[in-house]
Amino acid sequence: MTDFIVIGIVLIIVGVAIAYIVKEKKNGVKCIGCPAGGNCSGKCAGNSGSCNSCHSDTLEEK
Repeated sequence: MTDFIVIGIVLIIVGVAIAYIVKEKKNGVKCIGCPAGGNCSGKCAGNSGSCNSCHSDTLEEK
């Protein structure tokens, strides 16, 4: 019985994460999880392959 509860909780967490990603993509966010994700140019797969490559100006401020 506890296995079903754990599997249910994991499925709920995964479902919420997928729903969040779909919602953000519909809003036009290019880099989900970036502080400047809504303003991203969409060229996040640069040399480093991460979103931080297109937001270097926000990283320098920290």
